[in-house]
Amino acid sequence: MFDDADRRHMKKALLLGEKGIGRSSPNPSVGCVIVRDGRVVGRGWHDYALRDHAEVGALRMAGRRAAGAVVYVTLEPCSHEGRTPPCADALVRAGVRRVVAARTDPNPAVSGRGVERLRSAGIRVDVGLCAEEAGRLIEPFACHITTGRPLVVSKVGMTLDGKIGTGSAAGRAISSPGGLAFGQRLRLASDAILVGVDTVLSDDPELTYRGRRKRARPLVRAILDSRLRTPPDSRLLRVAPDSPVLVFCAPDAPGASRRKLEGAGAEIVAVPRSAEGLDLGAVLGELGARNILGLLVEGGSRVHWAFLAAGRVDVFHFIIAPMVLGGRTAIPAVGGRGFGSTAEALRFRIRRTLRTGPDVVLETYPECSRSIISPWLSGNAPSPGPDPAPPSGPR
Repeated sequence: MFDDADRRHMKKALLLGEKGIGRSSPNPSVGCVIVRDGRVVGRGWHDYALRDHAEVGALRMAGRRAAGAVVYVTLEPCSHEGRTPPCADALVRAGVRRVVAARTDPNPAVSGRGVERLRSAGIRVDVGLCAEEAGRLIEPFACHITTGRPLVVSKVGMTLDGKIGTGSAAGRAISSPGGLAFGQRLRLASDAILVGVDTVLSDDPELTYRGRRKRARPLVRAILDSRLRTPPDSRLLRVAPDSPVLVFCAPDAPGASRRKLEGAGAEIVAVPRSAEGLDLGAVLGELGARNILGLLVEGGSRVHWAFLAAGRVDVFHFIIAPMVLGGRTAIPAVGGRGFGSTAEALRFRIRRTLRTGPDVVLETYPECSRSIISPWLSGNAPSPGPDPAPPSGPR
């Protein structure tokens, strides 16, 4: 079905789709290439602020040369009216002869309709080229549209012996500049970043995005703080006023603390308690309702344990620096109660191994029922399970 030329052009479309990371949310990142007589005549990628979908941008560049051309797109062209007219109709009007789509739309309400619209117009449609790579581009969108919650990506920078700090205020970042830059790329790909109050009290972080590429949406900063111990003069409340701060607390959190934090600009959201602190399902439901497609969890160690113990992690990036801290007081990457035996331990699968300077990044996903990654990689839509009903999406 696919030849080397098809693969080469789809790779170009995937690279274009990557331009939408940090720019396309709450829509998926999509890239498109239009080829006629072996030459690329149109290129496009989706930027939410610019409205045009990838196919429309590529068609505009191609102009009349789109007639009789082959279209390579990383996601099935949409067939429904949203913020923009249907891309499938635009391709039909342009007179393209073939469309190669990496994947069908993960939205169960519209999946396959774009393919049907094109085929009914006599256009050849082939689906499935570079499906796994294209799936990675749209994982946050796929998770949100099928479950109503954000994709949960955890990240920890640690030593070879699994430590994230010495337990004292002294010291510097464990990750190398390359590892830190990788963390900024994860922030770019996320709509929100989350830490626990212990991290706020010990590090006083800003939790901002400091990469070179521009974001389209402000990065939402979330804190798990059951008793509202976050200081109103914390740096994250004094910098980046355009980036909202959400503080999740227990229903019985002190009212005086709530008023002080609200006065400092934070939004307080009360959620039920759980055995590990706060009900993370309720937290994710609140974030999903705010159109947060991707959530980056940065710790600390007790927060990582809470998410893992609740089966709420989809992807976990371990950024490993070639050093050893040792010592009984050093802080582990994952804290909490832990598992009682290796038989109970949570198992992971390694999806990718990357080098960034001296550091090694393990991109993994846990083998648990709520992770969407395993079924998504196999091409099957994840089950919504007990999560909130999926939204309709703005596309």
